[in-house]
Amino acid sequence: MITIIINPVAGTRARPVAERVDLARRIAADRGEAADVFVTERPAHARALARAARDSGARLVVAWGGDGTVSEVATELAFSAVPFGIVPSGSGNGLARELRIPADPSRALTAALSAVPRPMDLGEIDGRLFVNLAGIGLDAYVAARFNKMGNRRRGLAGYAALTARALATYTPARYAIATPDGRVEARALLVTIANSAQFGNGARIAPGARIDDGLLDLVIVEERSRLGTLCRLPWLFTGTIDSLQNCTVRRIAEATITAGAPMMFHVDGEPIQGGASLHVRVYPGALRIAAPQ
Repeated sequence: MITIIINPVAGTRARPVAERVDLARRIAADRGEAADVFVTERPAHARALARAARDSGARLVVAWGGDGTVSEVATELAFSAVPFGIVPSGSGNGLARELRIPADPSRALTAALSAVPRPMDLGEIDGRLFVNLAGIGLDAYVAARFNKMGNRRRGLAGYAALTARALATYTPARYAIATPDGRVEARALLVTIANSAQFGNGARIAPGARIDDGLLDLVIVEERSRLGTLCRLPWLFTGTIDSLQNCTVRRIAEATITAGAPMMFHVDGEPIQGGASLHVRVYPGALRIAAPQ
């Protein structure tokens, strides 16, 4: 038995949910698979559905939705033998893009059903697991506003508009970051902890990150001038941001990040209010991913 969990509101141009349910059932049946297809009805419902599928011994659980749905389902399957697949339909689809999962739902679902599952790392910050990225600073600030009730501007255009407004007012904080290799202090625009390379929509914050290397990429982008920050933003889309003088990247298994005040952070785009000290670590091979090789 496989389980397919569909978020009906993910993305800006998703096909009607009834069509998605029919497509999921048809593709599973064509491959001789028995499938339970569920549609989420509330926040965190995907997590509960994934937990139930895991406990009932599902052969595979597929998340059909955006980064939030992917994160909910994947982290619920962490440390279990149940593989995880993705049908991307969100605004950014960062992990799905990095895994080269087709954007077409039929091809993505077929790929998940036919893939040989392989190990994938997970990250953790302040006790919260993440599959793609966690971050502190500007991206967490924008994520909080992007996810705020009443925000109707979704997709890349909406996110870009919020980021542009945030850059006009956001004040970077000073962080102390301790790893087994030493300690650094920085006035940073953002501190990203990357399991894979990109935010989504092709923006690659950690070009060298790999989901199966047993490490996380710690990316520190310092701000020396706001004009310089604006001029360097295009480097996100060329995969060369780590070559900039104000950007440093370290491969880490764990770290502790402290600041002079409680920090807002995000896990896979979900904003969370944390304390003045946050512990980060990697769990190598904690998830089994069913995606194209």
